Amino acid sequence: MGATETFALEGHIVDSLILPKVLDLVLESGSDYRLVDVAIGRTPTDPSRAVIEVEAPDEATLAVLAEQLQVQGANPVVSGEATTAPAPADGVAPADFTATTNLVTEVRLDGRWVTADRAEMDCTLVVRDGAVTTTPLHRLRAGDEVVVGSDGVRVVAPARERGLAGFEFMDSDISTEKPKATQLRALADRLRQARAEGVDVLAVCGPVVIHTGGGPAVARLVRGGWIQRLFAGNGFATHDIESNVMGTSLGINVSSGAGVEGGHSNHLRVINEVRRHGSIAAAVEAGYVTGGVMHACVTHGVPFVLGGSVRDDGPLPDTMTDVVACADRMREEVAGVGVALMLASTLHAIATGNVLPAAVATYCIDINPSVVTKLSDRGSHQAHGIVTDVGPFLTQLADELGA
Repeated sequence: MGATETFALEGHIVDSLILPKVLDLVLESGSDYRLVDVAIGRTPTDPSRAVIEVEAPDEATLAVLAEQLQVQGANPVVSGEATTAPAPADGVAPADFTATTNLVTEVRLDGRWVTADRAEMDCTLVVRDGAVTTTPLHRLRAGDEVVVGSDGVRVVAPARERGLAGFEFMDSDISTEKPKATQLRALADRLRQARAEGVDVLAVCGPVVIHTGGGPAVARLVRGGWIQRLFAGNGFATHDIESNVMGTSLGINVSSGAGVEGGHSNHLRVINEVRRHGSIAAAVEAGYVTGGVMHACVTHGVPFVLGGSVRDDGPLPDTMTDVVACADRMREEVAGVGVALMLASTLHAIATGNVLPAAVATYCIDINPSVVTKLSDRGSHQAHGIVTDVGPFLTQLADELGA
């Protein structure tokens, strides 16, 4: 037996190609559609609206398709009250729980739409005292009322930039041929806007930032008040401290680029000394660490989260080796963030993208164009790519901002 549902899509859905994307998703699922109503905005600021009747082969296909369409901002026209079911055990949701996206989500309770407390992908929705909380699976407690099914749940798609023309050279977000000076100025303007709006900027840094000479620029941005949060791994913090204490990064002299005799152990000696002090902050206070990004974070009160991995040396005492606890800490720190800079990092960039709302402007600066593609493939569709060598780019960005 076939299953039918009607969806509504609003906004700049034509020139931003959202409507074609939705229709493609319908066809790719083996379903069919009928455009019940389409109203195109008359001016550049007018939104458009489309009402689409979808006929799927069965209820299961329609349920999966409905989730995919919601990511694009298409919601069912007829939506009843949300249904909840108790969590059967700690850390376990009902089998048919509603999985969240990174878009603002609303749940219909007692005839009114209630906005969930935050937007994060791959979580559950818990109803308690008339409020809706976005909750990761591991935070569920037995008996929590978890929203199930798709009835009474809708998302609010963020505003998207309108397209410029039907055909443009270098139109891809991740084109390697885009003029970097133009991209740099645009990013600097976005950071100035964030400062004017009073929203925080998050930097997510990979060790390559240090290896390519970008560490001093990031430190300047921290000291200049352009970065208010920092996420990284054990490697980034280790090599940042190594470069300032020993003058090397992975044993390579940061000034000359030449190898240093015995330099392969420099990072281990730095880790050992920081462990002797007990923390990065204690090493800074004792005068062992006198410069660099981590020094700037400590001395300027910028919170940082260092997430560990199985390949970490040491690790540094500040590195969180419990990845679940680390993800929870990251969730706490992204509150108030309006711009995220993913700097030469793949795993940490994707992990951060998982906890960021889609409304956060995200810029991925990496020599590898596939990183921003991986971010988008994993749900962070808002990511913009700047394909370049991160070290020189960050130096130029700091200069542009007068940091």
